[in-house]
Amino acid sequence: MSELETFREEVRQWLEANAPQALRGRRNDPAAVPWGGRNPRYAYPESADWLERMAGRGWTAPTWPKEYGGGGLSREHERVLHQELARLELPPGLTGFGLSMIGPTLLQYGTEEQKREHLPKITGGKIRWCQGYSEPDSGSDLASLQTAAVRDGDEFVINGQKIWTSGADLADWIFMLVRTDSSGKKQAGITFILVDMDDPGVEVRPIRLISGASPFCETFFRDVRAPVGNVIGEPGDGWTVAKALLGHERSMIGGMAAPRVSLPELAAEYLGRDEQGRIADPVLRHRVAQSEMDALSFQLTVQRNADSLAAGHQPGPESSMFKYYGTELNMRREQLMLSIRDQQALGWEGDGYSEEELLQTRAWLRSRANSIEGGTSEIQLNIISKRVLGLPG
Repeated sequence: MSELETFREEVRQWLEANAPQALRGRRNDPAAVPWGGRNPRYAYPESADWLERMAGRGWTAPTWPKEYGGGGLSREHERVLHQELARLELPPGLTGFGLSMIGPTLLQYGTEEQKREHLPKITGGKIRWCQGYSEPDSGSDLASLQTAAVRDGDEFVINGQKIWTSGADLADWIFMLVRTDSSGKKQAGITFILVDMDDPGVEVRPIRLISGASPFCETFFRDVRAPVGNVIGEPGDGWTVAKALLGHERSMIGGMAAPRVSLPELAAEYLGRDEQGRIADPVLRHRVAQSEMDALSFQLTVQRNADSLAAGHQPGPESSMFKYYGTELNMRREQLMLSIRDQQALGWEGDGYSEEELLQTRAWLRSRANSIEGGTSEIQLNIISKRVLGLPG
């Protein structure tokens, strides 16, 4: 038996013994995925135990170094772990911006003290993070941000406003961009800093969306004090750190292309099968087949990039390609699922619709934001044209 096969057997036995029964089969249920934080809210009580057990193995961040609470696994071993989680249809042990955005950025740019302070809390699910980039007048043109941070001894005093801060009403800490110098070009004088949301000068207001949910917030900062030691990189050099984090964010958003439900099974359930066992509607059958091929091709490409990152390559313009294509693919899939369910996907509440059908309506509405968040599709195409194709600006 090879070393990978031995590891697979070990993982399989551990999951059989430790994975809560209530979470098995809940892989595609967003409410089953633990987010952690100082005041966690779980739809399933078993989620807290699942997080603790997975964190104890270092499997909330399988490839991170063990000294920071990670699993120290290779990409090949991580792949085996994910395959075994999928076999039991289990949700991951933890999710959130700590794992997908600020954690990788700290590994790249953080001091040893910052890594030891924050990374174990991320892997252990002790702290939930949000992102403070966009402002009311600084969205796609992020470098024009105006939230100001003035140094006062060993602290920065922060005043300003951020918007579209996902999950800010539930977050414990925020990683954000502030302006510490306005004398040079707009990309200069920007500082990347970490701020505790418990500071009395932080105010969060949820933004109600058409989907009925409030994942986005306005966040206000009034004389908020953050230690100089919370700066990642050097003061005034935050644009460099910000671009690296955007690469991680865009790769994460591109990962939305991972299937939420099986399209062939969904189509067979709602449309039936013909005498040959195929999806009965030939037009939708073609669209399902095309979507499945596109998704598989995209996943294999993302995997090749993940292998490259494991070898030390940092996110570059390819993250814009993943973000653009992944979100377009996700929006097309949500639209296709709407077509498959037909009028059963038009419900908002009341009798006559299943829970999954009502979720479909909201998921489709939510997907429309994919082309905006994390940098608009137009911005990604500009980046690709300049930095990949070499076209003139």
